Amino acid sequence: MNLTTAKTPTVIPAPGDEPLRADGGPHGRHSTESAPADPSGVTATARIRAAHNGRTTTVPLLHSDGPFHLRRLRARGEQARVCVLGAMSAPLGGDRLALDITAGARARLEVTTAAATIALRGPTTIPATYDVRIRVDDDSTLHWLPEPLISTRGSTLHQTFTVDLAPTSRLVMREEQLLGRSGEAPGHLTTRLTVRRGGRPLLDQHTAYGDPAPAWDGPAVLGAHRATGQLLLVDPGLGMPQEPHVIGDDPAEGHAVLTPLADPQALIATAVAPTPAQLRHLLDTALAYAYETPRPDADGEQ
Repeated sequence: MNLTTAKTPTVIPAPGDEPLRADGGPHGRHSTESAPADPSGVTATARIRAAHNGRTTTVPLLHSDGPFHLRRLRARGEQARVCVLGAMSAPLGGDRLALDITAGARARLEVTTAAATIALRGPTTIPATYDVRIRVDDDSTLHWLPEPLISTRGSTLHQTFTVDLAPTSRLVMREEQLLGRSGEAPGHLTTRLTVRRGGRPLLDQHTAYGDPAPAWDGPAVLGAHRATGQLLLVDPGLGMPQEPHVIGDDPAEGHAVLTPLADPQALIATAVAPTPAQLRHLLDTALAYAYETPRPDADGEQ
């Protein structure tokens, strides 16, 4: 099963460059009605809703806002595909950004991004927030496969993911973070992932990187690695490994651990690596292993 998406080259500003907003000035406000009165930040919520029309998946709601420009991609079979494009530099300090994604009953939806998301310092010390809210209804499938999030020096970003799954839904969710650009210390990045399935808690996880988070670069967390990420799989037909599986023989090249969750139909792979390319390879390997592993029968035999 290959879920690797085509990459668009990412232009990453060098440390010290002033990010430009849509009005052409440094840290300028977006000129839409969604811009808040406070010039130090942008408030925006983009929305995606996919539905099944009896024959295939359509996207009846595609609402762009602020830095989010949403574009339909060519469908892949019955799977609708949407790409999130950046209309301006974001998130900056003080921004309040949100993305709502709903896959209705029987829908098949993939959401990607065209390039990396870059958290930059802003004109204020107020943290930026980026909330991704996902709902996957009965017998529907969502693939959330964005490009990495890059935390740059001086930035502060609090990111949250809130996922509500129906008992018969399927989810492939990949998240990757790069802590600092080349030769640059990262900013402060926190993420919280909360997943419910059938109304019951499945996963509640919090991570923090960069000062003032304690020991984030110690040997028990990232060590010398600056690329980290995870892959969450929820699938009623998943072939679950009977115990955690380690991927990667050389710690210097990065490694991943594929771990069963309390729900027998859910797995999470967590990886660290020196580069984004090595991180993606580890997560792709974990994905392939999860779907290639035979599912144990009722007696615990393969």
